[in-house]
Amino acid sequence: MTDSGDKPAGLTYAQAGVDIDAGARMVELIKPLVRATRRRGANAEIGGFGGLFDLRAAGFADPILVAANDGVGTKVKIAIESGIHDTVGVDLVAMCVNDLVVQGAEPLFFLDYFATGKLEPKVGATIVAGIAAGCLEAGAALIGGETAEMPGLYEGADYDLAGFAVGAAERGDLLPRGDIREGDVLLGLPSSGVHSNGFSLVRKIVALAGLTISDPAPFAPEKSLAQALLEPTRIYVKPVLLALRKTRAFKAFAHITGGGYLENIPRVLPDGIGAWIDLDAIPVLPVFRWLARTGGVAEREMLRTFNCGIGMIAVVEAGKVAEAEEALRASGENPVRIGVLVATPTGDRVLFDGKLAL
Repeated sequence: MTDSGDKPAGLTYAQAGVDIDAGARMVELIKPLVRATRRRGANAEIGGFGGLFDLRAAGFADPILVAANDGVGTKVKIAIESGIHDTVGVDLVAMCVNDLVVQGAEPLFFLDYFATGKLEPKVGATIVAGIAAGCLEAGAALIGGETAEMPGLYEGADYDLAGFAVGAAERGDLLPRGDIREGDVLLGLPSSGVHSNGFSLVRKIVALAGLTISDPAPFAPEKSLAQALLEPTRIYVKPVLLALRKTRAFKAFAHITGGGYLENIPRVLPDGIGAWIDLDAIPVLPVFRWLARTGGVAEREMLRTFNCGIGMIAVVEAGKVAEAEEALRASGENPVRIGVLVATPTGDRVLFDGKLAL
């Protein structure tokens, strides 16, 4: 029998697959990234149990808070497989803050959730660098987050991301407005690519084509397929807020994400009103032509899955279209007239004419 001094040491958390020290190293790596997102109302320091935000310091008089949360979906698989981790954080922020600005809200702060099977501090810090970059672009402070190492739930280097954003609007400035009616005009704002939805179908088409993500992208041969598909989701916050502050011409905005045109446009319209879309006017990006042709994806399926080249749609008062276009151009956007609102007492809420340039 051995004495107590010879007994083997008890199990540790690290032996179970969770490295607390790695988490601490990652926190130190990301602290300067988080500090860079400071804005009025938030000091953007991490390490406490919760983040603070002062609405009064942010300049609001009678604010309504608006909250949104989202993820990046299976787009993260392409980041994981390619080792390109610096853009999915931008996607994460974009998917949340774009859902705030369509309601007329200014993003104030953001929190992230990063879960992985094995924490690699440098990979985690690279992801958070993308999140911080997205926050800077949106004008939101990164005031906190959570990193979870969960071996057995995630395999190897697999990870997932989720985010939570809070914004505010003065009580009288919330969208959509109550005066949306037949005859209002739809202006589309161009997308940067696939954005962050439909990637389960994208990945299936890549496999069907017999390509690897390191191959040149057929629609952008100067880039690898991974680089081209990981083009970050556009963040529309600053141009939309600038345009909203210049004119009262805008009645609503619709963020074209999962569900495409068919699901997202009706979300901002009153009962009995639908949208007529001129498909010939949509500036279809090369990636969507490649997806449709390679996967044999029907036009309607493209329209209910992808943005097809338009990531945000504005509903504009008919008599103020030129004013709205001028405000958007002044903020750096390139609006495209893509349709009008029509009466739809029954049946489909989104009607199409013409044909996508697929």
